[in-house]
Parts: sequence; structure tokens; C-alpha cells
Amino acid sequence: MKISKRIASARPLATTALHGRVEAMHAAGRPVIDFSIAISHLPAPAAVRDAVHAAIDAPLAYTSVVGADTVRASLCARLARDNGIDAGIDEVIVTNGAKQALFEALYVLTDPGQRVIVFRPYWPAYVASAQLLGLEVVLVDLPDEITAASMAALAPAHLIILNNPHNPTGKVYTRAELGHVRDWALACGAGVIVDESYELMAFEGAHTSLAALCDWRGLGVVSLFSTSQSYAMMGWRIGFAVAPATVIEAMQVLQGPLTAAAPALSQLAMQTAFAGGALDGMLDDYRHRRDLAVAMCADRAWITMAAPASGPYLWADVRALATDTAAFAEALLEHAGVAVMPGEALGVAGFIRLGYISDDVATLVEGIGKMLAFGDAHVRGNP
Repeated sequence: MKISKRIASARPLATTALHGRVEAMHAAGRPVIDFSIAISHLPAPAAVRDAVHAAIDAPLAYTSVVGADTVRASLCARLARDNGIDAGIDEVIVTNGAKQALFEALYVLTDPGQRVIVFRPYWPAYVASAQLLGLEVVLVDLPDEITAASMAALAPAHLIILNNPHNPTGKVYTRAELGHVRDWALACGAGVIVDESYELMAFEGAHTSLAALCDWRGLGVVSLFSTSQSYAMMGWRIGFAVAPATVIEAMQVLQGPLTAAAPALSQLAMQTAFAGGALDGMLDDYRHRRDLAVAMCADRAWITMAAPASGPYLWADVRALATDTAAFAEALLEHAGVAVMPGEALGVAGFIRLGYISDDVATLVEGIGKMLAFGDAHVRGNP
């Protein structure tokens, strides 16, 4: 059968493809330390596991496509309490993770050919989803600080996608920076999609929701949230979006024939997670790992790795050693058994991304050590 034109030129996300390759290597008996993705070694919060255990023997029915009313009401209460976002349940839709919310929001807010701005480096799903929908993606290098001048330099666009805190750099946007984004969007009539999946993972700085700083309904802000990273619930595949009611209604129309409602157990898990606050000890655990990995790399001239202000990833500059980081990552995997994400997959060659929250600390140290030994051998000309 012939594959449609709209998908024939598309490729699997490099991030998920590499993770799948590592899993296949593990299945074949090849030892690999996987830094290509961030999957927490921590379990879901105890309250989440207890709630699901208590519910598992009860009859589980379909909920409405947008999510159970009780779940959405609890999310609205949490948004008001922790994010400063005043929303009603008709302005919330529960989705199978943030990716579904992103795709649905892009689908209902754009038409093919319209321009979407994405900061680089980027989470690959932003670009892939926009391309699948026939949008013009404008990539802009993420500045160290967003200013009125840096925003004014952008071309007019229909939408801008913001990731706060940012994957992979760990940048946490200040209130002033978010204000500049808001002012630019107002000036040019652009909507804003803000992915806040890492909201509880800030080591330094304070996370602020853009929607708390503006008339988000009038501006056209869609805020995305997820349990995956902030609550160590990667496999639960549950998240939600907050948007003006007309946008949520349109997303519901799209979601109905695709997946209908998210699983009832996952909805309960998310409701419990968001009601309970941050996962106890998570930030301290991750900060220790972050600082350990950064310290291990500090005395190497070929790699520059700053301690990120947030998130489960390290973003390392290896241009002193390799600008083709796709080839570097491939050689590192094959010869040292360590998987890292090449910067090309996130729009910036010469960098690598490392997820540092999986497995135990000993494995983290072993993997970083193998990567450094591999790079040192390249420096000596003896890879």
C-alpha cells in the first residue's frame, strides 16, 4: 500500500528512536548506560500509588473526553493555588501526556502554512508536530536573557512555543522575560503555547506561569502540564492543558475520535499527584546527581557543562572535540556502551544532552567516566 504524502517524508523522533534502539540493545544482551532520555529512578509519589491501589478493584468507566469533572475541578484548584491561574473546568482538558495536548493545541489553533516560532535548542516534538501539520517553523536561538529587543527582532508569527523551565538547557524564565514575551505577543497578535512540564524541577530561580502575568484568555495562551517529570510518573502518560473554553472545546472535538478520554486510573493518579505537591526529596536527589556529574566533567578542556537551573538533563558543549555530535554519539554508543542525545536532534550541533536521573548513582558515575575516557582518547588521537 502507498503511504500518504503527509507522513511519507516524516521520521520518528530522534529522541524516542534512540531510546528504542537502546532498549533493543538491552534485549539483545548488550550492556548500555542510557543517558539519552530522563526516566526517574524514583517511584511515583506514595499517595498516587495508594490511591490507584484502592481504586483498582472498583468498576472503571469511561469519563467524558475532556476528563472527569472531579479531576478537572481539582486541577483548577491547584492551578489557582500554585500557579496563579484562575480557570474553570470548561477551560481544562485531560490528555494522554503533554505531547497529545501540544499536538491538539497546534491542530486547532493553526492552518497549514502559518508561522510558528520555536526556540533552539528545542524539545523535538515541537518541531515534529508543527511539521506534520504543515506549519512553517521558524527556529530562533534561545538567548541567555530574553529582552524587549530580542523579542522585537523576531518576525511576526501566528504562534510561539515556550518551554518553561526549558529542555534541554534548564533555563528558568524570569518574570521580566515572560513579560517581554507577553508584550511581543500582544503587539503582533500571536498566540502562545507554554509547556510547563518541568514546573516543579527548578533548583535555582522560581518558576512562574505566563498565564499568571496576563489576560491569558484575551492573549490566547495555552498552558501545558504533565506529571511525567515533575512527579516521576513517566509511564503513566497523563497531562492536561489550560486554554480558553473555545480552544478546549475544539481540542475535545479532535481528541474524541483519536483516543477519547485518558485512562480513568491515570486521571486519578494525576489528580492525586497535583493535590499532593512536589515529590518529597526529589529535588535534593537530583541536585546531588547534577552536581556530581558537573564536577566530574569540570577539569576536561573538551567538554563544557554548566549546572542547569532546572530539569533532568545536562546540556554539554563538546565543540572543542566534535561538531558532528551525531557521529560522536554513535561512536560513544558503539564503543563505550553509553547513549547520549546528540545536539542535532534538538537543533544545535556540537552539544550533547544527558539525562542524569535514571538508575543509581554508581551507574551515573560509571557512565560519565566512560564518556570522559572515550573523549580523552579522541583528544589523544586514539579513539
